[in-house]
Amino acid sequence: MSGAKGKGAAKPRPPEARGRPRTGARLAAVQALFQSEQAGESPETVIDQFVRHRLGPNEAADGLAEGRIPEADVPLFARIVRAAAGEIEQVDQALSATLAKDWPLEKLDPVLRALLRAACAELMTPKEPPARVVINEYLDIAHGFFLGDEPRFANGVLDSLARTFRGDEFAARG
Repeated sequence: MSGAKGKGAAKPRPPEARGRPRTGARLAAVQALFQSEQAGESPETVIDQFVRHRLGPNEAADGLAEGRIPEADVPLFARIVRAAAGEIEQVDQALSATLAKDWPLEKLDPVLRALLRAACAELMTPKEPPARVVINEYLDIAHGFFLGDEPRFANGVLDSLARTFRGDEFAARG
């Protein structure tokens, strides 16, 4: 998967999270995991930065246009980031097992990698929220960041992970 933006293509925008605090939390978690990896900052430092400067309303800023996520479930955001970062070896191992042998995790676009890590961490948590909700939420976010095949790729990876970690949720429906 190469880059989030194609030449000449309109720049993707993160999904609107207004009225959807859980979506806002997931969007922020993807951004925080990306920042933590790229800047080499600890997850706790990034969580603190997001809570203080990027989450919640700000009268002077215009929501997502200014990099803020006006509505975000902060406890969910922190839980996702901590789970993904705290269990990074397990998360990366699960992701690597799902990817093709000739396409290592390190080869993925860093935003896509952050998205898959956040989603995987949630799917590794038993039962709640339902796997289909997790997949749909992260696919909405993927469509906000990517114009190419990345959302379809993410869908395949997340479906495989959900069946691995939450197979019982799919047994009745096939």
